[in-house]
Amino acid sequence: MGRAEARRAAKSGGIRRLFTWRKMLGTFFGLCLLVMGGFAALYLYVDVPPANAAAQEQSNIYKYSDGSILARTGSGANREIVDLAVVPKKVQHAFVAAENKSFYRDQGVDLKGTTRGVLNTLSGKGKQGGSTITQQYVKNYYLTQDQTVSRKLKELVISLKVDQRMKKDDILAGYLNTVFYGRGASGIQAAAQAYYGVDAKDLDVSQGAYLAALLQAPSQYDWARATPTGKRLVKERWAYTLNNMVEEGWLDRAERDKLTFPVPEAPKAAPGLEGQTGYLVEAANQEMERQGITEEMRRAGGWTITLNIDKKRQKQLEKSVDRQLENQLDRKKNKVDATVQAGATSVDPKTGKVVALYGGVGATEHYISNATRRDYQPASTFKPLVLASALENGSQTQDGNLIGLNTVYDGTSRRPVVGSDTPFAPQNEDDVSYRNPTVQTALDKSINSVFAQMVVDVTPKAVKRTALGLGVPDENFPERPAITLGTMNASTWDMAGVYATLDNHGKKVTPTIVKSAVHRDRTMEPVDGIGGQAISRASADTVTKALTEVVDLGSGHEANTSAYDAAGKTGTSEDNKAAWFAAYTPELSTVVALYGESTKEGGGQVSLTGTANSGRANGGGFPAKIWADYTLGALGGGSDASFDLQGVERGETAVTETPSAPPTPSEKPSHTPSATPETPSESPSESPVEESPPVETPSETPSETPSETPSGTPDPGGTQQPPGRPGGGQFGQ
Repeated sequence: MGRAEARRAAKSGGIRRLFTWRKMLGTFFGLCLLVMGGFAALYLYVDVPPANAAAQEQSNIYKYSDGSILARTGSGANREIVDLAVVPKKVQHAFVAAENKSFYRDQGVDLKGTTRGVLNTLSGKGKQGGSTITQQYVKNYYLTQDQTVSRKLKELVISLKVDQRMKKDDILAGYLNTVFYGRGASGIQAAAQAYYGVDAKDLDVSQGAYLAALLQAPSQYDWARATPTGKRLVKERWAYTLNNMVEEGWLDRAERDKLTFPVPEAPKAAPGLEGQTGYLVEAANQEMERQGITEEMRRAGGWTITLNIDKKRQKQLEKSVDRQLENQLDRKKNKVDATVQAGATSVDPKTGKVVALYGGVGATEHYISNATRRDYQPASTFKPLVLASALENGSQTQDGNLIGLNTVYDGTSRRPVVGSDTPFAPQNEDDVSYRNPTVQTALDKSINSVFAQMVVDVTPKAVKRTALGLGVPDENFPERPAITLGTMNASTWDMAGVYATLDNHGKKVTPTIVKSAVHRDRTMEPVDGIGGQAISRASADTVTKALTEVVDLGSGHEANTSAYDAAGKTGTSEDNKAAWFAAYTPELSTVVALYGESTKEGGGQVSLTGTANSGRANGGGFPAKIWADYTLGALGGGSDASFDLQGVERGETAVTETPSAPPTPSEKPSHTPSATPETPSESPSESPVEESPPVETPSETPSETPSETPSGTPDPGGTQQPPGRPGGGQFGQ
């Protein structure tokens, strides 16, 4: 053996002598004794404390931006203590089956679950399941919700002592009466009322299993606000709970098989949150959750939450809706009027602050906020975003002409788009065709056929990318030509942010309602309402320039006044189920929408046609009037501020456009609602025909010579086409 081998052998032998089995076992047992000794000392040191502050829950205070009080919540928690004997036995067993099957057999702790929780806390993974009912009761009644190692160790020790000193039924009663179920309900009695409108004594086993399943994630599993995934998960946990009951012998299999999922009642706002207050508080709570302040943290109380809501502007918005809409409706006698829901959001485009919000007739009468709901389509308020994307991407027509405000398109109604794999031929309002309209005219009159072709020229993918960057949510948003009609889902909150971004010269505006949220132990990081450049200033300012004419001369003329500069767009969705007006001044971006919502159980979307006996309730009607009334008051009677527009892009046109002729008598603007639409519709009166086979040439033979009809004027017959090859050239196909 050489010297090198000898040295390696000596070194290896030294390591083996250092890590012998005897030494390793001794070290292991020494550590075990140390841990046991530490736990024994902790057990002697930690005693069962008095009830925590949650038993005397503090209020949360919500304030307007000026510091005046908007609402107080949490004082005297929504809780009514009931004896365990009041709760049906099978309902008791449902909670045990869901949370802790071994409750009646264990010693109050789950060492494996607690160890996992400690390790997850140390590694920063946050809260994890695994606690017994006893541990959860101890956490709720004696300790805090803080996710710290010291709190978890205290929870373990106190749980052992509580299990020794209290009967299982007393522990279960304490648990059922202290746990939080969502909807502001603490304790099983409040939960039974909140979800099923009954007392705890009247809950059946199926309802009890739902409430037990709910505890895993009250916000996510509340049926009224759950996503499709949340609904699937809570139904699975409901079934899991009942199956565990069968396994434990608490429920017959035959009875289990007959049970159906008990859909809870629609939630009702807590007392004191009537009118718009409940909507404002809920919007603030949702923003806090997005910023990491969980419902559990908020429910502990002690928060002072100051909103960005301007008290005067908020009151003005409420008055404007009453004056321009509610006073015109007969909700009791007119079936259509009874279905009308109004929503609005108003944003400061320089800061992103939500200064006013209208959620509906009242939070206690209509729980869902019409300001933040996303189940309706924004319709033609989306068209300016198609133009924005065309400008931002330097898009060209099918013949290579740069798209801008002067670019000429074919305005024939039902004209099939060219250049798309997906056939699409939308109808213009009243099936009216337009001869030689520019992009500006098409926006003024909301000509569907023009924007259908434009979205193909830009590509649906690029349009969607621009829209998402501006703030449109990615909900029901396929990359198809039909998106030009605003067929995705969005709220007035979303669209107010989108239009505020255009107002802010393309710099991203995110609506934010919470100015500050302060607690003794923590604070919330407020949302930064202003981000980076979503689109270039030139693109944004060009869209603004176009939208000023929509207000001055087009479908948004109801908002036209010399008291302020305004830019905006109307929108009316398919079958008149929603009507929108989205517009802004240099100082304020506001979106108003009407929704047709069935009054029958389960709701559903219905047509607004016939609202206040006025025929079609389009975006240029009630929504525009509400917007104008509110904006005038919110700006103190008017404003001298003007749009500072730079780099307006006119685009290319291959023909000289003659001035548009005045509207025909049937199309002249009317300042009173009528049964006849004032301007061509923002959406087709029939469903978009994406299933139609592609059409390579127009249905009518093009004229050999240019039409003498002034460009942009209606061509009801649609019998003549612009000069040039069919579907080509400057007409953007």
